[in-house]
Order: sequence, then structure tokens, then C-alpha cells
Amino acid sequence: MQAPTETEEAGSDRAGSEDVAGGGADVETGGVETGGVEAGGVVTDHDRGIHGYHKQKAEHLKRLRRIEGQIRGLQRMVDEDVYCIDILTQVSASTKALQSFALQLLEEHLRHCVADAALKGGEEIDAKVEEATKAIGRLLRT
Repeated sequence: MQAPTETEEAGSDRAGSEDVAGGGADVETGGVETGGVEAGGVVTDHDRGIHGYHKQKAEHLKRLRRIEGQIRGLQRMVDEDVYCIDILTQVSASTKALQSFALQLLEEHLRHCVADAALKGGEEIDAKVEEATKAIGRLLRT
């Protein structure tokens, strides 16, 4: 068996350091695996398709199923000719539940997606702030 050349040794050292840094992480991105996407040298979760609600996804789905149940309850109430004020009370509760969900999602968007854009700067942060501002405006009109 032949001894490895200097190039092979350097390559094996580099491969070993990549494994230690996180399975192919790039030293220039602070040990963060890039996944092949680079914009201004900063790669974020958003670049990898991970949204702000990702960590809370199961809780959000549970909450939305509860809201869906409230809406089905409204249909049942109308079908059963329930008193108008009782239906309106349920409409109000359903609306509040949706608004609360929307605020939680907005907070996660600001903390994750907008914060990621802020790391990158430039036009991306401007676009994300404008997008969030419009979303807040839509929420306020409801």
C-alpha cells in the first residue's frame, strides 16, 4: 500500500473537519450547513424552506382543528335554528380564535422570516418589512 500524497492528506483532514463541524458545514458561514444556497454569505433556515411556525406546527394544527370545530358548530346551530344571538356569540368566539392564531403566526413570522432577512440586509429586508406591514394592515381591517 502506498502512503497518501500531501493533497490526499489535506483532503482527508478537510473532510474530517467538515464532519466535526456538522456534516459538510462551510467554515465561511460560521459552521452552518449551506445546502448550496448562499446570498451575501449568510444562509438561514428560511433558505432551507423552514418557516417561522415550523417548531409550533403540531400545536398550530391542533388549534386550527379546534377552530374548525367551532365553525362546524356554527353550521349545526344554523341547521338547528338556534337563537340568533347565540349564533353571533359563537361567531365572535370563532373570530377571536382566528385573530389570536393570526397574531401568533405574525409574531413567528417577524421573529423568524423577517429576522432572517435582516441578517442578509439589502432589498430582502425591505421586501419582508413591506410584506409584514401589509399583512398587519389586512389583520387590522378585519
